[in-house]
Amino acid sequence: MDELEARANRQLDGLRGFQEKLQAISVRETSADGLVTVEVDGKGALVDLRLAHGANELGAARLAEQIVATSALAAQKAYAHIAAATEEFSESFGDMLAARPGE
Repeated sequence: MDELEARANRQLDGLRGFQEKLQAISVRETSADGLVTVEVDGKGALVDLRLAHGANELGAARLAEQIVATSALAAQKAYAHIAAATEEFSESFGDMLAARPGE
């Protein structure tokens, strides 16, 4: 019974670690011209926006496009981090589930 409990605790620890890794994902991206810098979380949500001096000279429409494009790129990178973490977790957790007690 102790062995079964220890195995379950290792599995729970693995799940908690995975959740913490996902929650820690954050990506910062800067536009090619350096005028727009965004940060997104692991869900792709914008959590920080910084505009460099001179960004307002782009005009409202172009500035908005640049913010959206830079945010989209950051979100793509965040999703790539999620995919990599999920793949890593799936492999290690699958091995953990497949292991027989006592291994």
